[in-house]
Amino acid sequence: MTVDPVFIDRVTRPFQTFLKHKLAGAGLLLLFTVIALLWANSSYQESYYDLLHTYATIGIGDFELSKSLGHWINDGLMGVFFFVVGLEIKREFLAGELANPRTAALPIFGAVGGMLVPALVYFAINPDGEGSLGWGIPMATDIAFALGILALFPVSISLKIFLTALAIVDDIGAILVVAIFYTDDIALQSLVLGGFFLLVSIGANIAGVRNPVLYFLIGFIVWVAFLQSGVHATLAAVLMAFTIPARTRIDGNQFAEQTEALLGRLRETGLPRGNVLLTNEQHSIVHSMEQVTEKATAPLQELEHALMPFVTFMIMPIFALANAGVVIAGDFSAVIANSVALGVIGGLVIGKPLGIFFFAWLAVKLKVAELPEGMTFTQIAAVGMLAGVGFTMALFISTLAWDDQALIEVAKTGVLVGSLISALMGSLLLYFTTRDS
Repeated sequence: MTVDPVFIDRVTRPFQTFLKHKLAGAGLLLLFTVIALLWANSSYQESYYDLLHTYATIGIGDFELSKSLGHWINDGLMGVFFFVVGLEIKREFLAGELANPRTAALPIFGAVGGMLVPALVYFAINPDGEGSLGWGIPMATDIAFALGILALFPVSISLKIFLTALAIVDDIGAILVVAIFYTDDIALQSLVLGGFFLLVSIGANIAGVRNPVLYFLIGFIVWVAFLQSGVHATLAAVLMAFTIPARTRIDGNQFAEQTEALLGRLRETGLPRGNVLLTNEQHSIVHSMEQVTEKATAPLQELEHALMPFVTFMIMPIFALANAGVVIAGDFSAVIANSVALGVIGGLVIGKPLGIFFFAWLAVKLKVAELPEGMTFTQIAAVGMLAGVGFTMALFISTLAWDDQALIEVAKTGVLVGSLISALMGSLLLYFTTRDS
């Protein structure tokens, strides 16, 4: 019995429409955040933490890697997240908004201010003691949430580009902070091994190797080596992303010529009719078309395109489920009054918009950058507020800053409260500045 493909399309169309919508990722992230909060504060709270502390082990021979489910998510799944971030960063520097120094200057300046000022605000509230270790938490921006909120308003494309480029530079800063300041004692032998296989990956790129399976195998070895070295494994994912080939094998003219030649052969052979199987000759031609298309596409873009839905609709929601389950019990006001929570909230709500606005304004005044057409400083202030939605990276750094679970919970509460306030403030300012548009 065959299933009518039209019926299948009709059934799946609502899901496809949802997945293609620009707010889908942010919406799913928010949903799983709410689920985590409800689960962690329900009568099933124990099952939530038992699940995260369940151990899973992989091994071959004498080699064995055993971690809790929470660690597999934060060290493993988030490695894929950071790999995609690395691909985005490389693409932006090669052919995106960061490729032109003049165009890139404004978001780069804004991002630098958006990292320095929040850290200073946090440090001003937590100048010493164990709490001071969390200064990196309010430095990060959650691009999914920030862009999702911005998409609700009729703003210029230049403002969206500004926020995207800002978030990319912000990610670079966050990755460096994690690598340099939130790293355990280093095992040099493992680090050297990871570095060697990174060089192998670079060599494969130079030699013209494009098979993603080989890069996956090398990347897995690099990830394990960095994990064992004490340097956070997310850095391995970013560095591996930088080694992925970013050039095509044929140019646009060659692609057009070869495709047209193959189409000509297909017409001569006879075009396929209906949904029947292709003849051997037709299949050979179609397969050749696939190979030409593969040569005309850079592996970097192919991998980014293939992994992005996986990251957006699986990894980030799972991360939110595993990390947003903050227990809101006892005196909530006392938790918010804790200097760690105040530092995080102050950094996100005050430090982010202040740093982004001032540094962007300074770049324009010094004539290092120019304000794109259709953008105003008021809109930059609004984007600065949206950048205070730290969420994913802020929660991630919270888990690295301390071993004390109580401090981690306080910091996470600060992240959630600060992100919510930032989202509301940015939305209100955008509403009032765009309501006549």
